[in-house]
Amino acid sequence: MPQPQVFHDPSQLRAEIRQAQAEGKRVGVVPTMGALHEGHLSLAAESAATCDVTVVTIFVNPTQFAPGEDFAKYPRTLEADLQLLSRFDPVWVLVPEVEAIYPPGSTTVVKAPKIALPWEGAFRPTHFDGVATVVLKLFQACPADAAFFGQKDFQQVRVIEEMVRDLLVPIEVVRCPIVREEDGLAMSSRNRYLSAEEREVALSISLGLNDAAERIAAGETSAESLLHKMEASLRSAGIGEIDYLAVADPRTLESVQTISAEVVILVAVRVGTTRLIDNMLVSPPASN
Repeated sequence: MPQPQVFHDPSQLRAEIRQAQAEGKRVGVVPTMGALHEGHLSLAAESAATCDVTVVTIFVNPTQFAPGEDFAKYPRTLEADLQLLSRFDPVWVLVPEVEAIYPPGSTTVVKAPKIALPWEGAFRPTHFDGVATVVLKLFQACPADAAFFGQKDFQQVRVIEEMVRDLLVPIEVVRCPIVREEDGLAMSSRNRYLSAEEREVALSISLGLNDAAERIAAGETSAESLLHKMEASLRSAGIGEIDYLAVADPRTLESVQTISAEVVILVAVRVGTTRLIDNMLVSPPASN
């Protein structure tokens, strides 16, 4: 089985990408923080299906973690990650040192667009500036034709889509579906922090989203009623700390009061010490 080609120097990878593109090849990039699971691999598979070369970046970005968050304990599993990526051929993997992405003395940052302010932005005020900054840097290191992101981080994808549009970045942002465990839990590198009991509690998140989707399909139009029922189900399952529950416009992420078109239901909770997010796009029944 061919092994991934690993790069530590962004300039070396950039030169290889430019050469591939000069040969008429389409290049896709999948930015990750490692600790890969089938959700990440689905992004790489989508890239492999539509591009000639797939690049995966593995970089735990320090600037998107606030003080007290889990940067130090964030799982780092490079050898296992490379083994998982060996199913793709060709795959190039960028594993840079922090100094390669943030040269000593770096002070330039990207201010995330307005869409970053609510929901995750309200609870993690510095998070999306860190995300926007590192993603733009990775796009500079990996000037691919398309970049693949998972819908699970819905607001993050919207931030990147807006940044790419606003800053005229010549890359196509491809949003890929959420990948879930067999029991419905959205795949996340943080799931490994959950105990068996906490995992059972966490299942209430996807169950609540599915129930909300069914209520909308049955004709529920009140976002307030929907969120009240969803909060009650999460509380009864044992989730004590809810950062936010929202029914929002999937383009602007502004709250929606009356559900008359497609909405995104957003949820962020804490199960034990682990913070989990999830979402679902839902459309009301078509009117006759």
